[in-house]
Amino acid sequence: MLFVVSTPIGNLKDITFRAVETLQEVDFIICEDTRVTSFLLNHYNIKKELVSLNAASEVKKTEYITERIKRGEKAALVSDAGTPTISDPGIRLISALINIGVRICTIPGASALTAALSIAGLPTDSFVFEGFPPQKKGRQTFFRELSKEKRTVVLYESTYRIEKLLNDLVEFLPERYIVICRELTKMFEETVRGFPKDILERLDTLKLKGEFVIVISPINWEVR
Repeated sequence: MLFVVSTPIGNLKDITFRAVETLQEVDFIICEDTRVTSFLLNHYNIKKELVSLNAASEVKKTEYITERIKRGEKAALVSDAGTPTISDPGIRLISALINIGVRICTIPGASALTAALSIAGLPTDSFVFEGFPPQKKGRQTFFRELSKEKRTVVLYESTYRIEKLLNDLVEFLPERYIVICRELTKMFEETVRGFPKDILERLDTLKLKGEFVIVISPINWEVR
């Protein structure tokens, strides 16, 4: 069996009792970065073998992990933060295990995607999640297509590219109201709201460190 376990996106208290129990009971834990996961496990006094699985190693590690689970071991898959496989590695592993009849069990919990939507104040009855925008190839096409999207849109972005993202939003989606959530659940959590140009103009007053979730309003949505 493989348990897909959600972990905190910042505040270490944002983990379920069931998630802690599962991490205590499995034979080994599959994670992106052993240092990040070790910090969480140490906080809850959990001692388990860690097997790293990231974008570069997923192909190679999938076979190794699959063989161990086929022999009867139970494993948990976690990401550095939030719900695994949401813009994180793990899809290839889960698909391989499904193909051989392994049971996949979700242990739900924190997700930056739903956390941002819950406080954005924008329509959530229908939305589209696009993850991280392309860095180079296809970037302009991506934003042109995004400008036609009638639903609420959610993006992820890093510290190093948030200013570039705002410039693209000014160019391609200038009339769309946006909500930028930074460092959700952490000590310096911050939420900024406004139109792309307005936020870009006061960028020097904002902190640009951390992880960002950007929520974009639907077409023709009026600010209330």
